[in-house]
Amino acid sequence: MSEQFDLTIIGTGPGGYVGAIRAAQLGMKVAVVEKRATHGGTCLNIGCIPSKALLHASELYEEAGHNFAKLGIAVDGLNVDLPGMLKHKDETVKSNTGGIEFLLKKNKITAFHGLGKIEGPGKVSVTSDEGETQTIDTKNIVIATGSDSANLPGIEIDEKRVVTSTGALDLETVPEKMIVVGAGVIGLELGSVWSRLGSEVTVVEYLDRILPGMDGEVAKNFQRTLKKQGFKFKLSTKVTNVDTSGDSLKVSVEPAAGGDAEELDADVVLVAIGRTPYTEGLGLEEVGVELDERRRVKIDNHYKTNVDGIYAIGDVVVGPMLAHKAEDEGVAIAEILAGQAGHVNYDVIPGVVYTSPEVASVGKTEEEVKDAGIDYKVGKFQMTANGRAKAMLATDGFVKIIADKNTDRVLGAHIVGKGAGEMIHELAVLMEFGGSAEDLARTCHAHPTMSEAVREAALGCGDGTIHM
Repeated sequence: MSEQFDLTIIGTGPGGYVGAIRAAQLGMKVAVVEKRATHGGTCLNIGCIPSKALLHASELYEEAGHNFAKLGIAVDGLNVDLPGMLKHKDETVKSNTGGIEFLLKKNKITAFHGLGKIEGPGKVSVTSDEGETQTIDTKNIVIATGSDSANLPGIEIDEKRVVTSTGALDLETVPEKMIVVGAGVIGLELGSVWSRLGSEVTVVEYLDRILPGMDGEVAKNFQRTLKKQGFKFKLSTKVTNVDTSGDSLKVSVEPAAGGDAEELDADVVLVAIGRTPYTEGLGLEEVGVELDERRRVKIDNHYKTNVDGIYAIGDVVVGPMLAHKAEDEGVAIAEILAGQAGHVNYDVIPGVVYTSPEVASVGKTEEEVKDAGIDYKVGKFQMTANGRAKAMLATDGFVKIIADKNTDRVLGAHIVGKGAGEMIHELAVLMEFGGSAEDLARTCHAHPTMSEAVREAALGCGDGTIHM
């Protein structure tokens, strides 16, 4: 008789491994299935973590080349050691994925490596790279298989010259010219890495703005900042072809609304037009699990599919494709299966663009508040008026807080600035507990800190800022 598990999770990305650990903590016997040799999914292996290693390294290089002299630090012979930078990235990945393996073992979670497929309620098969198959008996199954990079029709990805985010993390030389297709988070982050290391970066975006879905004022101001850094933008423009036959790539573009085409030269083209849920080959159609029009798994409010005993979380279901959203869902489904009241507040999911400066947001944009017909007020504070920002030569950006005009409850917050990804969390906590702008404005903030700008923006929702 085969081993019986209470829960089997397919995929050990942020949603899968966190859900597995929480379920084990709650007393369940848990198995996980992972197609990679290492755990952590896209995020730890080829996404969030390696990209942050390169972002940090390239930011330091940029600082040394441009700001150190202003700070009284003389640097001679500055150059890019790309192999060394990539080595740091790989060591960071190894450390993090090894940490996940340790945590799974610590929590007595059984790990299976290979392709997982749902054979029916309570049955998951795992096929190894060698072609050997074994079957797991389990009471419940959670699909946490994440997502893949989306591609443009007719454009072949070789991960050398025409790359997704995966190939963009492993370029062997700094390209002289890089074209980034897509002005979303991934394209701007990785584009900024190679821009700082010396590439001439042109961003081609189908829409008429960058960072679709983010606050319009934030996106407009941030685009100006990126232009000052050397980014070029072609908005309302689509890529129709990439000719790879010559030494240089020839990229055909034309106006999204139609018009005359033009050809751009590039050494590397990064296709960053979004991600698609990984739901192929899981046996979902065979067992009757329903998918929506974007091939995401349909679930109810408790992450349950239309098939008893089968659940789904993370990038394969509706919602923002964010690692921390998947983590919270992993905790929630584990608690639900344990008979507790697992829950995720989707109105308070922070989002961060890890460029320099960073862009961070939580809650509603001004456009969303306006469209909802809510009577609102806005408080803003520029980083140019922040003492710590001046001392750090980090005065690009601002804080914007949107509050209900009648109740003063904070509905959304948006930050552009150094460390914005860290600063956003006091606003997330405030919003989680239904706090008001006045609550934040009356909370003492240490001086001098960048976070004082957050308090000042909250003051701006009331009688006005102090320092601007």
